[in-house]
Amino acid sequence: MIKARVTVTLKNGVLDPQGKAIEGGLGALGFEGIESVRQGKVFDMSINADDPKQAEKSISQMCEKLLANTVIEDYAVEIL
Repeated sequence: MIKARVTVTLKNGVLDPQGKAIEGGLGALGFEGIESVRQGKVFDMSINADDPKQAEKSISQMCEKLLANTVIEDYAVEIL
């Protein structure tokens, strides 16, 4: 069993209205010094596999096909 974490974030230059709303909310709550906020998604996965490299390749394919919109999002796969 291989555990992995996939982090999906918007590419630089893509507008992030949710991140802006969070940034404004933090300021309204009194938190100072927030330069910017970008939001994303995290997927924790358990894969029934023995080879970490093969699992990473499989997870990357999942990202390309479903987990990330690669036109506007980047993803990173971390084998835990």
